[in-house]
Amino acid sequence: MAITPRFTNETEEVILTRILTAMRDDVSKRQGDIAHDLSDPAAQEFAQAYIALDQTLGYAFLNEDMPSDLLTLAASDFGVDRKPSVKAKDPVKLTGPIGQLVPKDTQVRTDDGVYFITLNDVTLTIGTAAVTIEAVEGGVSGNVAIGEINTVVGDLAGVVSATNEKAFNNGVDEESDESLLQRVYDKVRKPATSGNVYHYEQWAREVSGVGAARVYPVWNGPGTVKVVLLGDDKRAPSQPVIDAAYAHINAERPVGPGDGLTVNGAAEVLINITADLTLASGALIDEVKADIEKGVHAYLDSLAFKDNLIRYTRIAAVLLDIPRVVDYANLTVNGGTSNIEITDEQVAVLGTVNVNAV
Repeated sequence: MAITPRFTNETEEVILTRILTAMRDDVSKRQGDIAHDLSDPAAQEFAQAYIALDQTLGYAFLNEDMPSDLLTLAASDFGVDRKPSVKAKDPVKLTGPIGQLVPKDTQVRTDDGVYFITLNDVTLTIGTAAVTIEAVEGGVSGNVAIGEINTVVGDLAGVVSATNEKAFNNGVDEESDESLLQRVYDKVRKPATSGNVYHYEQWAREVSGVGAARVYPVWNGPGTVKVVLLGDDKRAPSQPVIDAAYAHINAERPVGPGDGLTVNGAAEVLINITADLTLASGALIDEVKADIEKGVHAYLDSLAFKDNLIRYTRIAAVLLDIPRVVDYANLTVNGGTSNIEITDEQVAVLGTVNVNAV
């Protein structure tokens, strides 16, 4: 909840009038006179002070308008620390002369300028070798597709080549303000004690890359707990994030009989859309398609782990909310014209969008 400003009426004009009114009546207060011109700079400074005071009041209580650095400090008072970014890390294949040493901290990169460094020395004993590399910068920017890493930087450029034979998907961005604030609210409003459901939720969401969690106690008999995770991007988290969540929860939870903990990522349900569109004059179908994808993506994000019903009429509304769309026909969602219902352990994500201009 945003903090309502308290001192918006304390403008320069109001303050100046108050200062001049407080002076004796026999003092000339017209603009250009000494009393007026000496008071005006003070009124300006007081007005700025009231603006700063309003801002300070806004920083005194946790709210969505706080600057990121102050939110981090305020959250830490509740024992909730902002989750740091995670650097993408996986093996890459190096190829070069037999016996060539590739030292630790050798840089490799993609054509788009995403840089990685090798984490240890490796010798190309048979002309090839695998070595683990890590992104220089944390975050999802290090999540690259197969084959995107293709260049060795530095003295070995042109001597040794590099390629990633698997996609990197374990880079995670620093926790957003929205997520951090919600975790603080949840900690205060959902008391976690002795391994109850709220405790498992908190443990899961302390892991970088986990945006939300659903907990199912005694789901497979006494002593069993299932935790289903949603990623920061409102999609199923990567396996490394799931593994990290399992390890963290297992280390924190009360000891139970056997290995009663199960941690899964949400199962993705693709939402595929087709429609024939009547476009406004000059509208381009590719631009309209991009607008539809953006709008449906935002709608599905708002449902993730909150509402299990994807409404056909809401998809239609997304189309009509685009100014360049005059009308639509033959709209189908997953091949039909009815709502799509998913389970508690699923998340709806945008699949394909096929639209035609008619």
